[in-house]
Amino acid sequence: MQTQLTNMKEVMQEKWNKRPLVISGPCSAETEAQVLETAARLAKTGKVDVLRAGIWKPRTKPGLFEGIGTKGLPWLLQAKKLTGLPTTVEVATAKHVEDALQFDVDMLWIGARTTVNPFSVQEVADALRGVDIPVLIKNPINADLELWTGGIERVQKAGIKQVGMIHRGFSNYGNTEYRNAPMWHLPIEMKRRFPDMKLICDPSHICGNRHMLQAVAQKSIDLDFDGIMVESHIDPDNAWSDAKQQITPEVLAEMIDAIKWRNENTDQQEFLNALAKLREQINHIDDELITLLGQRMKIADKIGEYKRDNNITILQTNRWNEILDKAYNRGDKVGLSREFVTKYFDAVHLESINHQNKVMNS
Repeated sequence: MQTQLTNMKEVMQEKWNKRPLVISGPCSAETEAQVLETAARLAKTGKVDVLRAGIWKPRTKPGLFEGIGTKGLPWLLQAKKLTGLPTTVEVATAKHVEDALQFDVDMLWIGARTTVNPFSVQEVADALRGVDIPVLIKNPINADLELWTGGIERVQKAGIKQVGMIHRGFSNYGNTEYRNAPMWHLPIEMKRRFPDMKLICDPSHICGNRHMLQAVAQKSIDLDFDGIMVESHIDPDNAWSDAKQQITPEVLAEMIDAIKWRNENTDQQEFLNALAKLREQINHIDDELITLLGQRMKIADKIGEYKRDNNITILQTNRWNEILDKAYNRGDKVGLSREFVTKYFDAVHLESINHQNKVMNS
């Protein structure tokens, strides 16, 4: 038995280093038969590296299915023995960690509802001290990168060496096409902060439906993510939780085959030379933009002086609307989205107001 566990640690290490890493399995472990059949069909595809299943499910409202609990862990252990697939579950408390380790779960993840609470993350981190196991940390429900970073650092300080991130999208008020808005710039920023850390995309929770999974998974790979976590079920329509976003193992295999897996780098000199030239052009344009923005702020300083001397308020709403309308029209002509134009000019406008405010109070 000890030799088998040692071998599984080696398998898990190999999977952890693999790119892309594919994790799949049911949103919730429901019955032993369901878990074993799902695992068998996933293993048959030859495209899945790690079997996932929800054992404890934090739900928004009471009365919903909150997971089968610890009794489902032996099912995962049996699935691993039958298929050779390492297993992973979500943990939110020290007891979850203890139970998962008792049944030889190979990898853990901390969910979005836990990452948002530093007390909960610390409890999990404390339970992990002295344990050698990979841990993935989902982004918090709200768009707060400091909470995400803090969760990572707490787990690292507990001595966990193999720490990774899962991007599952962020809660967004109002109706959107996504269950959880991807806000791609946020995981990109996390990759900048932790360039050597594994980053996995969870398109199931981003989409909340089946028909968008392919597109979201592809975009994550285009953005140099290291893999995907997709929920799969032998009978998705009758799943006990998140039925709309789950797919069968066979559909998962088709989706994986359809993804265009891209490389971050290449040794082809012709490509590298062309890319270097284009990047140099971008560098020059960026330098010009910074210079022009500096000149713009000098003009804003001068405007601030005139407003101060003539006792005029800084904010001129009509003028701001005029600037935005003109920017939208110009942006439409050169292929810039209105969302980008709004964010850009909002940032410029705020900086201009700050400059004028300094002048007004000098």
